[in-house]
Amino acid sequence: MSGAPKIAVTVAEVTPVNELVTRFRFVRRDGKPMPTFSGGAHTVVEMNDNGRIRRNPYSLMSDPADCEGYSISVRRDDQGRGGSLFMHRRVTPGMEMQISNPVNLFGLDLRARKHLMIAGGIGITPFLAQIKQLKATGGHFELHYAVRSAPLASYADELRAENPGRVRVYHDERGEAIDLERLLEGQPLGTHLYVCGPKGMIGWVRNTAARLGWPRGAVHHEEFLAPSSGKPFEATLARSNKVIQVGEHESLLEAIEAAGVDPPYLCRGGACGQCETDVLEHDGIFLHNDHWLTEEQRASCTKIMPCVSRFEGRKLVLDR
Repeated sequence: MSGAPKIAVTVAEVTPVNELVTRFRFVRRDGKPMPTFSGGAHTVVEMNDNGRIRRNPYSLMSDPADCEGYSISVRRDDQGRGGSLFMHRRVTPGMEMQISNPVNLFGLDLRARKHLMIAGGIGITPFLAQIKQLKATGGHFELHYAVRSAPLASYADELRAENPGRVRVYHDERGEAIDLERLLEGQPLGTHLYVCGPKGMIGWVRNTAARLGWPRGAVHHEEFLAPSSGKPFEATLARSNKVIQVGEHESLLEAIEAAGVDPPYLCRGGACGQCETDVLEHDGIFLHNDHWLTEEQRASCTKIMPCVSRFEGRKLVLDR
C-alpha cells in the first residue's frame, strides 16, 4: 500500500449484520499479533478491483485489547464509488488483502470526567471500540444512537444489553429524536462530546454545542469524506516529471498513485492533513472538499488535499 505502512492479512470472517451492514475480521498472514490501537482508530483497506486499486478507511470496532485480529463493519452504498460494493460482493473468508497500520484521529480524551457519545447509522463503529476501552479502564460514558429503523440498528441490542442505563437508541421510523439542547445542557463539568455519523448530524451537533458555549477542545468528531466525482482534468507532477489524467470517478490522490508516485496519507478522507500538496502553478478553480485547509489557505490557491478535492481549468502543477 503506497504512502502508508501496510499489514498483509487474511479475511478470517465475513458476517452479515443486517441488510446493509457486513462485518469483516482480519488476521495477520504471518501469525504475529496485530499492532495495538486505541478506541476511535481506523485502518485503510486496500482492494484490487480488477486492476484498479481502491483504498477506503474504516473504523476499527473490535476490542483494543484484542491483538489477534481487527474487525470493521461496512455499510453497502449502492450509489458510492465501488469500495463498499467490493467489500460486500467480492470479499470472502480466506481472501488475502492488505490493510494499513491503525491511525487514530478520533481518540478519547482521557482527561475527560465523562464521555458523551452521539452516533448516527454506521457511525456507531468507532464507539464500539471506545466503549470497550472505557469499560476496561472504568471510564464514565453515555451513548445516544440514532438509526433509521430497528432492523438497521447495527449492534443496538448488544450495546443495550451490555451497558444497561448507558445506551439510548432513537428510531427515525417511530418519530424518535435526540433532544440535543437538553442533553448538552444537562452534562456535568468536564464532559467531552464525541459525534460520528452523517454529515448533517455532525454539523448539527457541533453547531449546537458551539452555540451553547461548549469549549471547542471538548467537542470531537469523525467524518471521512468520500472523494466526489467531477469533470476529468489534467495535472503535472513537477518533482516526478509526470503528466497525469484524473478521471471523472477518480480522486487526484488515486491518479497520483496510479502514476507510480507514493504521497503520504493517513485517512484519505480530507481530515488528517497528511496528503496536503503544494500548488506551484494553476489556471482554473479549485473544488476544496476537505476539513483540513483554512479558508485563507483555500483562498491563496497554493494548497490542495488530493484525497477529496478537485480542480477545473487549463493548468495545474503540483509539487509531487
